[in-house]
Amino acid sequence: MPIGAPSSPPAKASPGCRRRSRAPRRSGRSLDVEHLVVLPPGGTKPIVTNAHFSLKTGQALGIIGPSGAGKTSLVRALVGIWRPAKGCVRLDGAALDQWDPELLGQHVGFISQTIELFDGTISENIARMSVKPDADAVLAAARAAGAHDLILRLPNGYDTPIGEGGEALSGGQRQRIALARALYGDPFLVVLDEPNSNLDTDGELALRQAITNLKQRGAIVVLIAHRPSALAICDNILVLANGEQRDLGSRDEIMQKITRPVAAPAAAAGNLKVVSGTTAGG
Repeated sequence: MPIGAPSSPPAKASPGCRRRSRAPRRSGRSLDVEHLVVLPPGGTKPIVTNAHFSLKTGQALGIIGPSGAGKTSLVRALVGIWRPAKGCVRLDGAALDQWDPELLGQHVGFISQTIELFDGTISENIARMSVKPDADAVLAAARAAGAHDLILRLPNGYDTPIGEGGEALSGGQRQRIALARALYGDPFLVVLDEPNSNLDTDGELALRQAITNLKQRGAIVVLIAHRPSALAICDNILVLANGEQRDLGSRDEIMQKITRPVAAPAAAAGNLKVVSGTTAGG
């Protein structure tokens, strides 16, 4: 299974997910989330309830909310790691379980909140540990992530061994290699869970440029982030609190709500506010 891509989709559709008769196209055009309810594996209490939104090519959605709001659980369902308890996630009109797992993996790039790299070279990790890596695609992904120059400064460049978990790299370097891995093969849907938590200024600029380029080539980006600089690239923002979708709107509309003075009503944003350049909550 490709690293950074979703695991095998569920064998059958979740309740409330009506299957479409046609097979999905090879290149997606939309992401539709329909009344999604998410439970952790083996759990009985929903972590996310009734998430509902649609995205088209070239759009970026920022997801914000306090710690424990369900942000990570939601994106795990978006990429097929967790099966929805109810509702549906559709890529190009087809539920995730209608996609061939290998083909779905080619269309999805994912950075998890906890970066997982493997004992291999930089090149092997970017290529998702593929048995038949595409050297040109590895280079293109590194350039798209703004990581090419960083990689060339390593002792053996793309052939540098990074150790188990990427122990030979700093936290910021691991995130930038993980971004390159997520972009390997030009996926249509790119989902990033706090991709800038360890980035310095150069890394932050590279991330913003990568997201801008993704939008320009027609990809869909879903981003969990707390820094306003990352959210500024998003077209729309979804607010989660206590597992519920509290608000959804344009970036300017939502940011205006959550940056009001503390004394002003802030219920729609789950009492979120921007403090010292960082959106409160995790």
